[in-house]
Order: sequence, then C-alpha cells, then structure tokens
Amino acid sequence: MRLLSGITAGSTLVLIFVGSLVTSTGSGLAVPDWPLSYGTLFPPLVGGILYEHSHRMVAAAVGLLVVAQALVFARREPRRWLRALAWTAVGAILVQGGLGGLTVLFLLPTPISVTHAVLAQSLFLLLLGIAYAQSREWRRRAAQPQGPPLRAAVALLPAVMFLQLLLGALMRHTDSGLAIPDFPLMGGQMIPRFDERMLNAINATRFRLLLEPVVMDQVVIHFLHRLGAAVTAAVVVAANLDLRRRRPEYAAVRRLLPWINWLLVAQGTLGVLTVLTVRLPLVASLHVLLGAALLGLALWCLLRCLPLPAAAAAAPEPAAGAARNGS
Repeated sequence: MRLLSGITAGSTLVLIFVGSLVTSTGSGLAVPDWPLSYGTLFPPLVGGILYEHSHRMVAAAVGLLVVAQALVFARREPRRWLRALAWTAVGAILVQGGLGGLTVLFLLPTPISVTHAVLAQSLFLLLLGIAYAQSREWRRRAAQPQGPPLRAAVALLPAVMFLQLLLGALMRHTDSGLAIPDFPLMGGQMIPRFDERMLNAINATRFRLLLEPVVMDQVVIHFLHRLGAAVTAAVVVAANLDLRRRRPEYAAVRRLLPWINWLLVAQGTLGVLTVLTVRLPLVASLHVLLGAALLGLALWCLLRCLPLPAAAAAAPEPAAGAARNGS
C-alpha cells in the first residue's frame, strides 16, 4: 500500500506536467472530440494531437491507479477515514476527467479550464496526504500523535502557494502569460500605472514581438501573479526565520525548508524565462511542474506539524514471525 500510494501521488505530477504542455503548445483543441480522439482510441500522433492525446492517455493511467488504490485500501487498510479519502480521490479523478471533456466540447471556456487546472492540484494534494498516511514517518509519529505547535508561517505556506497556483491557472487560461512582456519592468515602469498610456506601451512591445494586443484585464491578472510570487517568497523567508532557532521538535520541518528554498529560486527563474523566451513551451511547463512540487512540499511541512487525529494510528506492521505463521 505504501508503494502504491507513492506511485499514485507521483503519477499526478506527471499528469500535471503533460497537461501543462497541452496549454503551453496551444494544443487544447487539437483533438476536437471526446472521449474518443478523431473517433478512435489511437489517432496519428502528429502536431498538437501528440500532446492532447498523450494527456488523455496519462490521465487514464492515473485514473486506473487511483481506482486500484481505493480497491486495495478497501481490502487491506484498517483506517476507515483513509479508505474514505481513497474513494474521495476516485470521485475527484472522475470529475476531473469530465471537466477535461467539457473543456474540449465547449471550446476551452475559461471557468471550466481554470477549475480543471485547480482540481488537478487539489487531487495531487489529496493523494500526497494519503501517501503520507502510509509512510513510515506516520507510523513513527503514531506513538506520539501530538505534533509541535503549529507556526503561522508553516500554515500559510500551502495556502499562499495554492492561491498563487490559482492565479497562474487563471493567467494561463485567459492567455495573459505575456500580457506584460517585459521584466523586471512592467510596461516600461517599475511601479505600473494601470492606465491607457501603460496599455499602449505594453501593446507596442507586443507588436514588436509579433504578439496580439491585450486588454487591461489580462494585464491586471498577469500583475497579480507577479505580486503573488513576491508574497510567496516573503512567506518562505518568514518560515525560514521563524523556524531557524525553534525547539528540536521542528527539526523535521526544517529539513524540508532547503528544498523549498532552492525550488523557489528555480521556480522564479523559470517564471522570468517564461517571459523572456516568449513563453517557450518546455520552460512554461516546467514552471507549472515546479509550482506543484513546491505546493506538495509546503503541504508536507504542514502535515509534519499537525497533530494526528485520534484514529490516525495505523495497525502495526506484522512481525516477521506472525507473517510466516500467516503464510
């Protein structure tokens, strides 16, 4: 169960990356029908069909893993609440597949596309939590279920990162990724003024880059995503400062912070490169992938601080002698 839950959570990251390639390459409508692809299960993998159909195949594989996890848990997992979470994941993956179909059938409507993207991140968090509940660390903590006092910065980490990913999804699905095509300036200004003169300067830059003009709403969405990146970085710095000299019970959380720090630097670099390379598909997709990885690490930090629920302790692993007798 531990291996299966880990593979299932990891496969969701692959699905998020492949899905981001679909958006980054503009392949969302490369296959105009659903659930089949051009009336078949295996269309010619050329052009954008390669990205869109591969996304569907990976989604199907992840769905099978989620269902397999729920079925195995139903037979072998003693914790009722964890079995319930596994079946919740099955429901989420079914809704996710339905939303994916609706994005195609209704020609990529923004509300459905953004919900589809956000649900993918939520499903990843759910599966990561299930995997953590199967881990050896969880079993060790079951002996002392009361964790260290929850720090505000640790609690804010996943919340702020989730909101930033929501803004990122809104930016991608409103075609606002290059609404401000310069960096670090914004429309030639360090502190942008959202007026007609700034919009004209932005569209003049976009014209030189052979890009379509944008409207003010797209500029605001892009600016909010940049502002969210600064807020996220500030929360990460606050978490580092807050936990640096805390008691030994925070050691497990502190061990995750260097990973978050370096991934945040890489994530920011990819965000800048997404603008400077005029949204090169691989760069933009890696930006989405690292965002999901950062969110997962932030949740991991939070789980290491949260007290385990009363029924959290798993049934102890069978001893070697008992296992031989049972066989």
